[in-house]
Amino acid sequence: MRRAVHPLLRRAGAAALALVAVLGSTALAPPGPDGTAGAAGVAGSAGEELTSLVNPFIGTQNEGNTFPGAAVPFGMVQLSPDTGHNTGYDYKDHHIRGFSTVHLSGVGCRIGGDLPVLPTTGDVAQTDNARYAAEFSHRDEQARPGYYRVRLASYGGITAELTATARTGRQRYTFPATQKANVLFNAGQSLHRTVSTSIEIVDSRTVRSTITGRGFCQDTRPYTLHTLTRFDRPFTGHGTWNGDGLSEGSRASSSRAGNGAWVRFDTTRDRDVEATTAISYVDAAGAERNLRAEEAGFDRTALAAHDAWERRLGDVRVRGGAPALRRTFYSSLYRSFLAPNVGSDVDGRYTGWDQRVHRADGFTYYQNWSLWDTYRTQAQLLALLAPRESRDMALSVLRVDAEGGWLPKWGYGTVETNIMTGDPVTPYLTNAFHHGLLAGHEEEAYRVLRKNADGVPPAGSPYVGREGNAEYVRDGYVPLLPDRTRRKPGDSDYHEGASATLEYALADGVLARMARDLGHRADAGRYAARSRNYRRLFDPATGFFRPRDAGGAFAGSADPAKSPGFHEGTAWQYQWLVPQDLPGLIGLLGGKEAAERRLDSFFAYDRLLADPARTARQVWVNGPYDYYNADKYNPQNEPDLIAPYTYLSTGKPWKTTDVVHAALTLFTDSPTGMTGNDDLGTMSAWMVLSAIGVYPVQPGADVWGLSTPVFDRVDLRLDRRWYPRGRFTVSAPGTSDRDRYVRSVRLDGAAHERTYLTTEAIREGERLEFTVGPEPSGWGTGARSVPPAIG
Repeated sequence: MRRAVHPLLRRAGAAALALVAVLGSTALAPPGPDGTAGAAGVAGSAGEELTSLVNPFIGTQNEGNTFPGAAVPFGMVQLSPDTGHNTGYDYKDHHIRGFSTVHLSGVGCRIGGDLPVLPTTGDVAQTDNARYAAEFSHRDEQARPGYYRVRLASYGGITAELTATARTGRQRYTFPATQKANVLFNAGQSLHRTVSTSIEIVDSRTVRSTITGRGFCQDTRPYTLHTLTRFDRPFTGHGTWNGDGLSEGSRASSSRAGNGAWVRFDTTRDRDVEATTAISYVDAAGAERNLRAEEAGFDRTALAAHDAWERRLGDVRVRGGAPALRRTFYSSLYRSFLAPNVGSDVDGRYTGWDQRVHRADGFTYYQNWSLWDTYRTQAQLLALLAPRESRDMALSVLRVDAEGGWLPKWGYGTVETNIMTGDPVTPYLTNAFHHGLLAGHEEEAYRVLRKNADGVPPAGSPYVGREGNAEYVRDGYVPLLPDRTRRKPGDSDYHEGASATLEYALADGVLARMARDLGHRADAGRYAARSRNYRRLFDPATGFFRPRDAGGAFAGSADPAKSPGFHEGTAWQYQWLVPQDLPGLIGLLGGKEAAERRLDSFFAYDRLLADPARTARQVWVNGPYDYYNADKYNPQNEPDLIAPYTYLSTGKPWKTTDVVHAALTLFTDSPTGMTGNDDLGTMSAWMVLSAIGVYPVQPGADVWGLSTPVFDRVDLRLDRRWYPRGRFTVSAPGTSDRDRYVRSVRLDGAAHERTYLTTEAIREGERLEFTVGPEPSGWGTGARSVPPAIG
């Protein structure tokens, strides 16, 4: 194949030359046919570009639902191509309908995709982006952190390049020589359900739009996004459309999908057209300020985005591991930093969940909360590697309660969707508490968590909160009421009474710990007692959790693979979701040996030992949305992500390593290399933490389970404000598929027999050293080695 010329080499500007020098020769190579990046040296070597190890195409096939477009860490704008897939981009598609400003990485429901923009040539005759979509080939497509490029085969061949800042997206289009080079703005065809739109040609260089949409999995309250796009030169013509009606007018609006605008340029001499799109969730003035504050040329923006990602990825340096593993690891780390997203404008204003304008004073306001997913992995990873941003994220969640009246469950933009069940916000905030991210706000956070844990939002509130709390507090469980009509948009805890009970009990356990640490002893005792409510679902006749009906009787099938009442899972998978009291759970199951036998069956352990990768792909994994009728581990979804670490509590820590390393084979550096939906970095963070060998086995508390790292060494650079040592190193010299068993562990030179660490140990320590070998050892098998119960 002819060696590709990096697009930035086409410009002779200083910023372009600087970026080319930074990227180095490996970044000039186009991706392979499966989207994988070029070769790179050992991650952590002097001068190596970590962005060259990231493949943004991972997860864009087989419903990983990631996106390959341009973004900066936690950016409000995530500018990416849409191919017609439900959530934006599917690697199997071959037409692009537009490049739109807002995406969420790895979600399973339609949302975002606001203002798809597409370059075309010739007369503008079509207004449906499914009809004017441009054909492309992956051979002509490249993506790296903060940068995306594709050559569109349609319209005489147009090259589109994308980059981004926190609140703006930059586009550069290279047209053929023509007097009819167009850029189409389709305000009415976002990914979400469109409520109303308006678009206006402001002047000879500027287009403004307002888009109101709604819907995520189910219906939601509407949210509004304001955009402003400014070109680097005047148009030679323009027009708008409503439905199929094209006109030469400068303004269009509609309460239905189907309005937009087009602008035209003469590219017979200068073939490049650049545009900057700013967005705001506040108002048009906010979009204007965001654009002015972050307006710069394309090349400088691309260089700044690259540098931002290099700094962020550079907080983790790995040594050892095969090239594909390093690419997979850094790609997962990259996706872990894509959300939550900046929600406030450059002047600090944001739209709160009361739909009023507020100003963030002393912090950046964030939004987009996939809490049912992220409280298990990503929240902990960000607390370690991005504590400044994590602090602001936690404060933003507190603002949701202060302004909207209740804590969130699954928030998109400025609204609550009420998607998923249980009480995920409690472990999210208690995790922030244990990492010191709520300093100065501890009692405020505790007060709103207590309100959430003991009550239910009023009928007029759009939130559902702990919907089944009245029965849970009175009877100790949420009843399964499958025929109960939803009183508010979103999911209902009554429809998933068994898993909701387990989630409430987990939340009560971590809240009890926070209450105790803050001196609220009576509350601590009350919540600790409630954290044992999981026992009320245990059916001695089956040996599994089962839902109960309103009268207290066990409900539904006695087959744990077919039992109702478990959200996106089965009783087999949810039986391990008792991290607040694993000793108590193991006692219910008949002791350590009985629990171990059940774990062995759950993971098909004998088959796994013989062929880990085949077992993971043929025994564990079904389709990305096959949540039910299963008696095996489902590493594609959240409910049993913690399950491999349960072996730590049965005294067989080497089995945790066996299962974790098998699960890691599901993550690859190809478009199909994601396990199910990434869910705003949840699965990616699982991969990162499990590969390092330190995993949050009590989400919402401060306990991290240990398993054998897959790299010889991992150096974490930590923020000294929260981690005074400023670094933490995990090493396992010689680790491999063969030598994967822990023989001993040392923490700062002292023998460490426990199979876990605390957050305080990470904060005060510097070195965690594993010695590994080819056979299991006695390390971590003592009675005092296992993670303790929280209560």
